[in-house]
Amino acid sequence: MGPLTEELRVLEIGDLGTFCGKLLADAGADVIRVEPPEGSRIRRTGPFVDDRPASSGSLQHAYYSSNKRGVTLRPETADGRELWSKLVRTADVVIDSRGPGVLNAIDAGYESFDDYRSLVWCSLTPFGLDGPWRDWLTDDLVSLALGGPMTSTGYDDHELPPIRSEGGHAFAMAGEYATIAILSALLDRERTGEGQSIDVSVHEATAATVEGAFPNWEYLGELVQRQTGRHASPTSTPPWQYQCADGEYVILMGGGVPRDTRVWDDLIAWMREHDAVEDLDDERYKQAIFQGPRRQSPERIHIQEVVGRFVQRLTAEEAYRGGQAIHLPWGKVRRPEENLDDAHWADRGFFWEVEVAGLERTVRVPGAPYRFTRTPLEWRRRAPLLGEHNFELYAGELGYSTESLQTLAGLDVI
Repeated sequence: MGPLTEELRVLEIGDLGTFCGKLLADAGADVIRVEPPEGSRIRRTGPFVDDRPASSGSLQHAYYSSNKRGVTLRPETADGRELWSKLVRTADVVIDSRGPGVLNAIDAGYESFDDYRSLVWCSLTPFGLDGPWRDWLTDDLVSLALGGPMTSTGYDDHELPPIRSEGGHAFAMAGEYATIAILSALLDRERTGEGQSIDVSVHEATAATVEGAFPNWEYLGELVQRQTGRHASPTSTPPWQYQCADGEYVILMGGGVPRDTRVWDDLIAWMREHDAVEDLDDERYKQAIFQGPRRQSPERIHIQEVVGRFVQRLTAEEAYRGGQAIHLPWGKVRRPEENLDDAHWADRGFFWEVEVAGLERTVRVPGAPYRFTRTPLEWRRRAPLLGEHNFELYAGELGYSTESLQTLAGLDVI
């Protein structure tokens, strides 16, 4: 089901656009993953089911390609270009991440479909379709470093290098921006009847996703400094992350300083139960909560220190649940696998049990990050085997005979 309809056909070619294609596929669009005959890179990227590398056993492929159909095609050949051209003319959207100018160079890119006025073509490339960096290469690590997010991520000890989160964040950011751009272009097509070309740069997507780093520099001329377990800031701030009595960690947003008097009073009452108030009954500390967090006054710093000593007496779960009970944005620092059994996720149906080709059991993956009341999202099909839908599309829709498809397969076209 989903808010999009299967009548909306999307072709996805190249590897950088897999997350964009997934978002559209999960929302209900008919997304067709176009791979070379030897298979895409993601099929060879782990982790694998039972740690046994196999083209159908990549869990990344199982996640990013679910709800999609899959065909193989090599448009670099004359027969492949003809087949690609016919396939494109059945589509509403093309997600092209083969690289700047790659498909245009073989007469298979956007410029070859000038007469197909309703086509929306989204080029997703490392640095955009033009400019001096156009042909530079990248990966997730390079994109996060060169785009800026990594400089804000790391530890108080700046002798240690910056760090990056795992999981392909740069490409996910670019995929989200590409999805928004495609949906905007489709809305415009509803009004005008015409599609357009979209140019999405991974570098620009990451550079636009640096939280406070840009406004601090642009408006204040200040560079943020990375800090352990909390927001980067132009100045050093007290810790937000504490090890609790059970050895587990909690993170206290804002260092644990409440933002209104009601929560302040509830926090003091809770701390009093544990004989941990110290001198926070003094009225000047209550008044300090109205000072902006950018102003690290001695009073605010002292509040954070006392609250930090308090939570270290508790278990992480007690600190987390107790803080949330009085409307403080506190959380336990969880291991990823701990979320799998969380009652909140289960109640919301966040995780999907999905099939993986060749595996008798299902695997659990994160579902969609949003919910719709009238058009709920759902897992509809497992990730395709290599070329699984060749016959369905090429013969069933484009009219190719079995014999011609066998010939194209023998020529390594499909």
